[in-house]
Amino acid sequence: MKKFEIRDAEIMQIAIRQEIDRSEESRYDHRLHGVLLVASDHTCTEVARLFGEDRRTIQRWVSRFEASGFDGIREGDHPGRPTKLDDEQWTNIAAALRKSPRDFGYEQNLWDGKMLSEHLKQQYNVRLGVRQCQRLFSKLGFRMRKPRPQIAQADPLKVEAFKKTSPLGKKKGY
Repeated sequence: MKKFEIRDAEIMQIAIRQEIDRSEESRYDHRLHGVLLVASDHTCTEVARLFGEDRRTIQRWVSRFEASGFDGIREGDHPGRPTKLDDEQWTNIAAALRKSPRDFGYEQNLWDGKMLSEHLKQQYNVRLGVRQCQRLFSKLGFRMRKPRPQIAQADPLKVEAFKKTSPLGKKKGY
């Protein structure tokens, strides 16, 4: 009998692994098959080579299966690090972001990651990095804005007429 071969086998292996990773159910089935092969007398190293996984990964699957049965190899929660802010603080921060930083005694006009980081440190004794504070903006439904630079002592009407988004700056017929 002729051996079946898959064209572009290396690329197909990558595609199949990506397909497995896409769904929680597929990842569970993948683990089931791995444990089944170990139960069928294959070594974890052999299964790891076949599955494109690390040997220790297969060992973890088998250990979790032995300890907890089928539930042991299902996807678990991945909660991450606990939040440093409670629900009331989240609400207060969202309300603060709707105001100007000047309302809190800061010299800046607009909120940015650095300003929010400083505000959290002063108001809640919570230290978050600038990048994490920038993520908080989108998590709370805000977007980052940068002020448009204003030339000192410029004529406000001429500035307004020059702006691309200004009704004074739009030309008729376009």
